[in-house]
Amino acid sequence: MKRSRRSSKTPSKLSESVHHQLNSYALAATAAGVGMLAFAPPAEAKIVYTPAHKQIAPNHTIPLDLNHDGKTDFSFHDSFTCTSFCEYIEGAITVLPARPGNEIVGYAGRSHHFAFALDAGVRVGPKSPFSQGNEVMVYGGYDAGTNSVGYCSGPWKNAQKRYLGFKFTIKGKTHYGWARLNETCAKNGENTALLTGYAYETIPNKAIITGKTNGPDEISIEEPNAALPTPARKPASLGLLALGSPGLSIWRQEESIQGTEEHAQLTQRR
Repeated sequence: MKRSRRSSKTPSKLSESVHHQLNSYALAATAAGVGMLAFAPPAEAKIVYTPAHKQIAPNHTIPLDLNHDGKTDFSFHDSFTCTSFCEYIEGAITVLPARPGNEIVGYAGRSHHFAFALDAGVRVGPKSPFSQGNEVMVYGGYDAGTNSVGYCSGPWKNAQKRYLGFKFTIKGKTHYGWARLNETCAKNGENTALLTGYAYETIPNKAIITGKTNGPDEISIEEPNAALPTPARKPASLGLLALGSPGLSIWRQEESIQGTEEHAQLTQRR
C-alpha cells in the first residue's frame, strides 16, 4: 500500500521588501538596545561628600583633597603678623589652588582676588565666575598709631554655613566641587575659620549644587531616534532580537503565520 503523501503547506514567502524591512527593524532594535545601555545613568555617577571638622587657625595651612586621591587640590592659609610689640597687626585667610587649572568662584578686586561666600543651593559649573590665583576670603588689622579700633573686611566676614565653589581636574578632566565653612573675624586681624564639609561631582564637566551631599543633580538621557523603522503590527521582543539570526528566524515564522493579510498591508505601502 502506498502511503498517501500529506500535502504540507509552507508559510507564504514574504516579499523581498518585507525581508528588507524585517532586517532593518532588527538592526534598529539591536542598536536601540545598545543605546539604552549606553545612555543609562552610570551606577558610579554620584556626589562624593565628606563631613569635616577642621580648624583653620592663625599661621596654619590646611590642605584640601576633594576627591581623596592623595593629592592636594586647594589649601587654606591663615596668616597673622604682629610687629613692634603688636602695635601693628594684620591677618587674612586665603584659599589657594594647589595645581595648575584649579580655580575658585570669585572676582578680581583692585589689589586682590576675592572668593565668594556662596549660599546653599547655588550651581557651580562651567558658567560660574571662576577666578584664577589665590583668593582672599577675609582680612583685617590693627594699627595703634592710626586705628586703635581695628577692622575686619572681606566677603567671608563672620560668614556662617557659606560655601566656596571649586573647579579642579581629575586625570585631565574638569570636575566641580564645594567646601562649607564658618568664619570668625576678630577686629585685630586674628581670623579663624572652621571647615565643616566638602563635596565634588564624579561626572566630568557636570555642575554641582552647593550643599547637595548625595545623588546626581540631573542626568541627560538621549531619546531614541524617532527615524528608526517600526513594525506594522507586532514588534519583536528584545529577547528574540538578542538571539541574533535564530531569534530573527523565529520572529519571521511567527509573522508569516499571519498570512496574506500582513503581506497585503505591507505591499500597499510600497
